[in-house]
Amino acid sequence: MANWEGRYRAAVICSDLLSTVVATLTAGTVVRHGLPASLGHLPNLLSWLAALAVLAALPATHAWDVRELGQGAEEFRRLGKALLTAAVGLALVGLAAELSHLRLWVFFVVPTVALIAFPLRYVLRRLLHARRRTGECLLPVMAAGSVAWVADLIERTQREPHNGWRIEAVCTPDGLGADGTREIAGIPVVGQLNELTERVQLGGYRVVAVAADPFWTPRRLQQLAWELEDGEAELLVAPVLMEVAGPRLHVTGVLGLPLLQVRAPVFGGGRRAIKAAIDRLGSAALLVLLAPLLITIALVIWAGDRGSVLYRQQRVGRDGKPFTILKFRTMVRDAEARLAGLRNANQGAGPLFKMREDPRITRAGRVLRRYSLDELPQLVNVLTGAMSLVGPRPPLPSEVATYGPDSGRRLLVKPGLTGLWQISGRSDLPWEEAIRLDLRYVEDWSLALDAVILWKTARVVFTGQGAY
Repeated sequence: MANWEGRYRAAVICSDLLSTVVATLTAGTVVRHGLPASLGHLPNLLSWLAALAVLAALPATHAWDVRELGQGAEEFRRLGKALLTAAVGLALVGLAAELSHLRLWVFFVVPTVALIAFPLRYVLRRLLHARRRTGECLLPVMAAGSVAWVADLIERTQREPHNGWRIEAVCTPDGLGADGTREIAGIPVVGQLNELTERVQLGGYRVVAVAADPFWTPRRLQQLAWELEDGEAELLVAPVLMEVAGPRLHVTGVLGLPLLQVRAPVFGGGRRAIKAAIDRLGSAALLVLLAPLLITIALVIWAGDRGSVLYRQQRVGRDGKPFTILKFRTMVRDAEARLAGLRNANQGAGPLFKMREDPRITRAGRVLRRYSLDELPQLVNVLTGAMSLVGPRPPLPSEVATYGPDSGRRLLVKPGLTGLWQISGRSDLPWEEAIRLDLRYVEDWSLALDAVILWKTARVVFTGQGAY
């Protein structure tokens, strides 16, 4: 590990220890008040047992694996798995030892640890990402593959520095970059693919990213892995299916051959039932909690021009079924009639019409759009089952008419109130990137990814990023 990796891992461990101690003391004190004094020191022993169960489960589930810290949903999935493991372990101990009071610690202490640990981990991640945006805390990477693949990888790492990679050198099939130069996007080409091992050993790289290429026969890849296994560099081989990741990819062995198993996307079953239940319960709870805000917004819109409060529009949902989406009205009442005269000023991506300074938007509408408050009535669409809390952006019928087979896969799931598109730039994104993000969600959906998207949505809404 680099020095910063060790410090970051230590900070994560300390935050988990702090969360466990605070939760044990706080929740344990609350629970103890409801128990008879005749139990003596048993409540204190149960509190220590709960704390030890959590602290044992964290390393056992690899929740402190430095390779997963600071990026992606896997870090939070492992933390959740550790807390679930601790809860199940405590329950089994209570059942075996006939400690009926232990269930109070299961249902109070462990959830309290989660309420503290998850936000602390997120704060640490934000601090790490802030440093990465300034060029610190990055892993030096050697990329090896075709010029086009390497150029795409460089562009992605520079666009998304929070992932922690910095491409420092490149090897290509002929040792040359684009147009016969010795660099790709400013990164030096240091050799050919057959010189990769030598260059890695000289450079001190932490990651070697290798793309599929005719040069890499199974024998050569195996030899490369052997040559790098005694060094510090971690070998990563990009699969041909670049946009498939997460829970769908598994390495399996068949007839002694390591094969990459790509499982079919999950569009039904138990996890989808859980997602549907979360959608209904979550939207109902939010509608009740936000009722005062919704009423206030409605009164402000109505007082502006005495027009309708809600804006209704036809959108296309799962399996191509149309539905009426609900939004707070943010434009003047004759907005549709004035649209034709503004077509030449369109700044939107693809078939979407967007203007940063649309003259049809009301003064109240600008505030509502900046903080996405105009989207809140869609909670009704989620409650009725037409939408989900998380999913692809709900498309217009005119958009769907232009879909090819690839884009049409967006309709395999319910559209969402928020999604990868919303947390990645919204209207600032190119149309092709918006489509790619929606398809990525369809292909790689998981409950953990939904949780991360919902968490990040709050930050995006607060900053108003990409909203106009």
